[in-house]
Amino acid sequence: MRIRRVALCLLIAGMAGLGGTASQAASVAVEIGIAPPPPRVVAVPPPRYGYVWVPGYWRWSGHHHVWVNGYWVRERPGYHWIPAHWTHVGPRWQFVPGHWVR
Repeated sequence: MRIRRVALCLLIAGMAGLGGTASQAASVAVEIGIAPPPPRVVAVPPPRYGYVWVPGYWRWSGHHHVWVNGYWVRERPGYHWIPAHWTHVGPRWQFVPGHWVR
């Protein structure tokens, strides 16, 4: 995990040195050997017009899983939200961030 953090720092420093802008995105996959706990059962608040509920998920803090509460996000017409989740990749777990899909 430490090697990945160093690589990410070098990538960001390299982008800054090359005149990278905030609009350029870097993607780093988070893979760990510890399965996330089961999702928490949480009552979803009443619907809000023009918003989509993003369910909570387990985030990796570098040492253990930390629960991130759900929240509302403004909807994007023509898209639907794929919630953040963990997938089993061989003996490891990989985090897939929530994202919009057409």
